[in-house]
Formats: sequence, C-alpha cells, structure tokens
Amino acid sequence: MTGRNYLKTTLLLAGLSGLLLGIGALLGGNWITIMLVIAILMNGIAYFFSDKIAIRAARAVPVTEAQFPELYQIVKGLADRAGIPMPRLYVSPSPQPNAFATGRNPDHAAVAVTQGILPILDRRELEGVLAHELSHVQNRDILISSVAATIGAVITWVAHLAIFVPMGDDDDGGNPIAALLMVILAPIAALLIQMAISRSREFGADSSGARLTHDPRALASALRKIEAYSRGTPPATTNPSTAHLFISNPFRGGAGGVAKLFSTHPSTAERVERLERMAYNG
Repeated sequence: MTGRNYLKTTLLLAGLSGLLLGIGALLGGNWITIMLVIAILMNGIAYFFSDKIAIRAARAVPVTEAQFPELYQIVKGLADRAGIPMPRLYVSPSPQPNAFATGRNPDHAAVAVTQGILPILDRRELEGVLAHELSHVQNRDILISSVAATIGAVITWVAHLAIFVPMGDDDDGGNPIAALLMVILAPIAALLIQMAISRSREFGADSSGARLTHDPRALASALRKIEAYSRGTPPATTNPSTAHLFISNPFRGGAGGVAKLFSTHPSTAERVERLERMAYNG
C-alpha cells in the first residue's frame, strides 16, 4: 500500500511539474525562472523553520518526561523502533483532539499533541496516532509538501501576473483565449494536485504508522474518536496554512463530493476502511 502511495505522490509531483513547464511554454520569457527563484526562497525558509512556525501557530509548549511520562515513553519507544532520533515533545492547549509532527528531517523533528486528545484516547490508540506522526517524519513528508508548495506557488503567481503583464513570444501578443484559460484554470489545477499529494501522504503515514505498531485497528479507533469529539469542541485557532500537518483537519471534517478534491485530508471513513483492510489482511 505504501508503495502505491509513493508512486501516486511521484506521479502527482510530475503532473505539477508538467503543468509548470506547460505554462512556461505558453508564456515564454523569463517569468517562470523569476517566480521559481522567489518561490524556492520563500518555501525554503518555511521548510527550514517549519518546526518553529507550526509550534508557534499551535501555541504549543515543550514538555518533559517528568510532566508527561506516558507520552514520552510511547514516543521514545516508537522512535527507537523506527530507527530515528527522539523528537522534541510539545503539548498545545487546544481542546480540540489532534496531533501533528513537523521538522525538516528526523534530526530536527518535533511532535505535538493537543490537551484535548490526551483524555479521550487509551494508550493503544495514542500509540497509533503518534506512530502516524513519526511516519511523517520518517517519510520526509515535510520536504515533499514543500516541493509541491513551491511549484504550486510559481504556477499561481505567474498566472496572476499574466493578467497585468503581457507575455509570450508571438508577435500578436499570444493567444488571448489560451492566456485567459491559463489564468483561471492553472491555479485551480495546481491546488487540486497539491491537495491530492497531501491526502496521499496521509494515507501513506496511516499505512506505515500501522505497520510500526502492528495494530492498524488502534489508529482506526483513534481516528473515529478524534472525529466524533472534534464536533463538540471550539473551532481551531491555529494558522490554516498548517492544517495539512495535523492528523485530522482542524478546520473541518472529511469533505464529500467536489469539496473532497480541495481537502488536505482524506475522509475518516476512507482512512478507517483502509486500516481495517490492513488488519484483515494481516
């Protein structure tokens, strides 16, 4: 299952890159290069400081083994099993049950849980959630999302700039219909691919996290509880740009229909179904 997720992510990134190259061919000139440099700089900074940005957005505070011994022991055991360094631990004051991992690599990783998740999950379920988060670290998902964000930002910026700056190599200024379609459709296509990559990485972390604990049903049970309890908690106060980091979208539940295409997370039902299938197949 993880192999298919990685193949899907690779194909989606290739599609995003192909869209960028197509826009470059349509517009001509050096605008793509200029925007690419700007996007790499901005997203590079965000990637390098991703842990600090996410922790601050969640208002999370560092905690010690003495303060949260069970939490510390679970994360330490999973990190040892996964062969990665022990990440820094944080707790966010949010009453909404959730968790996230961040950091540019396993040596600079941080794992955070909310106050709201600790009372509702038993140890087995909490281990499932934390294994999912450590899998994001192990799978370098922050890097993957940063690459996707860089390409998507370039596509969006160039499309918007095309409204105001004449581009193209044709003597007549290029094809106005093609340019108009590019301005409207390119950013939407880029966003759809970015969201698909985010959902693919969530499925991947579910799968690898379940294998780390050898207990897919524990994570499935945790996801059901998180969704159920989230309905009765106040809306999230974190930055929407960090929503993809959380194990469950802190701003809305699993979307259906067309809205599903614009969601950072798969629906809980889909995730639970896949985990149950893993458990059934052994």
